[in-house]
Amino acid sequence: MKIYTKTGDAGTTALFGGTRVSKHHIRIDSYGTLDELNSWLGLIRDQDIDAHAKETLIQIQDKLFTMGAILATDPEKTLLKSGKERLTIPKINAADISFLETEMDQMNDSLPPMTHFILPGGHPTVSYCHIARTVCRRAERLASLLHENEPVDPNVLSYINRLSDYLFVLARKLSKDLYANEIKWIPEKKG
Repeated sequence: MKIYTKTGDAGTTALFGGTRVSKHHIRIDSYGTLDELNSWLGLIRDQDIDAHAKETLIQIQDKLFTMGAILATDPEKTLLKSGKERLTIPKINAADISFLETEMDQMNDSLPPMTHFILPGGHPTVSYCHIARTVCRRAERLASLLHENEPVDPNVLSYINRLSDYLFVLARKLSKDLYANEIKWIPEKKG
C-alpha cells in the first residue's frame, strides 16, 4: 500500500463516504487538530511518568482516533435512505466521558486545593501537558465551530471539553510527582 495517492495535490481531500472537501475545510481542521493533540499525548506518554497515567493516555489516544473518524465522516453519508447505518464508525459514549471524570477525581484527591490560576511550566513533562491542554482547547473551538454549520455528536463535544480539564489536572499531578514548583498567578495590584 502506497502512502501517497496524489489525489490531494489540488488542495482537496476525501472524507469517509467519498465527499471531497478543501484541505482547509473546518471539518479537516477539526480532526487534524485532534491528530496534533494525539501526538502531544504520545510525547507525554514517552516521559518518565507513572504506569497508570501512561495506560490512561493510551485509552485517551484510542478515543481521539475514534473522534477523528467521526469528524472525518460526511454526516450526509452515514445513513442509507432506509435509515440504516451505511458506515460503521465507533462512537463516544457517556461512559467514556465518565472515565475522564473519575480519573480527574482520583488525581484531585491527592492534590492540594487550587486557590489561584497556575502558570504553565515547572518541568518539561508538565509543560508538554499544558501544551496538550491548549491544543485540546483549540480542538474544542474548532469542533464547536463545525457544530454550528454541521451537526457534531454531542458526546464528542463533551469528551473534548472534559479532556482539556483532565489534562490540566494531570499537569498538576505530574507537578506533584516530579516535585515541580507550581507558580500561582497573582495579578499585579495597580496603585
